Amino acid sequence: MSDDKTAIEEGAKKSGILWLTLDRPRLAWHAWHDGAIYLVTGGEEQRLPGLDALDRVRVTLRSKDNGARLVEFEAAVSAVDQAAAADAVAVLAKERLNARDSEHLTERWARESTVWRLTPER
Repeated sequence: MSDDKTAIEEGAKKSGILWLTLDRPRLAWHAWHDGAIYLVTGGEEQRLPGLDALDRVRVTLRSKDNGARLVEFEAAVSAVDQAAAADAVAVLAKERLNARDSEHLTERWARESTVWRLTPER
């Protein structure tokens, strides 16, 4: 594995947050699964304006320990078929803290939210 890929994977696994360059830098929570970053938007979940119009986004991962920038990279953006990617959605749901309806979270997401896959391009 290249140094960049290692830094991306380790950084994404260790910290549950990242920065996306959209209309301005936006903080987002996420989960790492199967070589990609997954996040959810819409409904009651985080707002990431403009993500739905992009095919690529700039991602910044920072150190959980001291906040220093670990790595920046471009990632391909794709909407996830939540039924077909149930394993990834389950991993993402485990990372969702303080949900009001944790028992029915994935059902709510299927109704009102979009799950996104950000695939690093390095």
